[in-house]
Amino acid sequence: MGRSFFHLHLVSDSTGETLITVARAATAQYEGVSAIEHVYPLVRSPQQLDRVIAEIEAAPGIVLYTLVESELSERLEAACRDTGSPCLAVLSPVHSLFKAYLGADSTARPGAQHMLNADYFKRIDAMNFTLMHDDGQLPDDIEEADVLLFGVSRTSKTPTAIYLANRGLKTANIPLVPGIPLPPHVETAKKPLMIGLIASPERIVQIRENRILSLHASEKTDYTDRAAVAEEIAFSKRLFTRNRWPMIDVTRRSIEETAAAIIDHYRAHKMKFIAT
Repeated sequence: MGRSFFHLHLVSDSTGETLITVARAATAQYEGVSAIEHVYPLVRSPQQLDRVIAEIEAAPGIVLYTLVESELSERLEAACRDTGSPCLAVLSPVHSLFKAYLGADSTARPGAQHMLNADYFKRIDAMNFTLMHDDGQLPDDIEEADVLLFGVSRTSKTPTAIYLANRGLKTANIPLVPGIPLPPHVETAKKPLMIGLIASPERIVQIRENRILSLHASEKTDYTDRAAVAEEIAFSKRLFTRNRWPMIDVTRRSIEETAAAIIDHYRAHKMKFIAT
């Protein structure tokens, strides 16, 4: 059986990130079904909404939206009724729950979650730090990091570090290379949370071979040798065990799942300093 497709319209007065995340999480639960996404960010005027409605009329489907201006949302809902497109204000149930609990009305502020506040600048600072400390760079100020990631080549250290930085955590990643010692003071650092990333030899070999193909190289080396890779991983496990660093197997984990596990470890790590 082939895949079936449907049109999915995501209408936001902000960046649309919330809608994209919710929509993809829901779509992933349906095997054999794929969404043709139409994303409309920063819809804040009647003229912008006109373009959105024209596209919905041309390709009816499910419509999810986050519009805080009532006039825009009412116009969008009317257009959806006319085209037979089911629509849902994704944040409406959440706002209703907050209103009932807090006993207060919300203020319509499109994109309020993206205001340039202290948390925003913390994320920018974390991103700058993480990019400057990628792949073992600048190890001298490693104590400033919140998280240190260790692993052999192709264990998703860099993308995981960048994801964590976007969550506000200064993250450095240190590659483990056979025969090359770790930078001085890394193993004795006190402030950062140390995390070891591992994967199955088969997965590492597969990723490395794809990497070599993308570089148009063909020379056979220990870099893609199954036995050599297995020894690299065994070495990394011994290092992590000796230092009592948490290990996360990324073989079947997405970057988001790996980061979530690290953040959970980080919360517990921070409590140690609060308690002392």
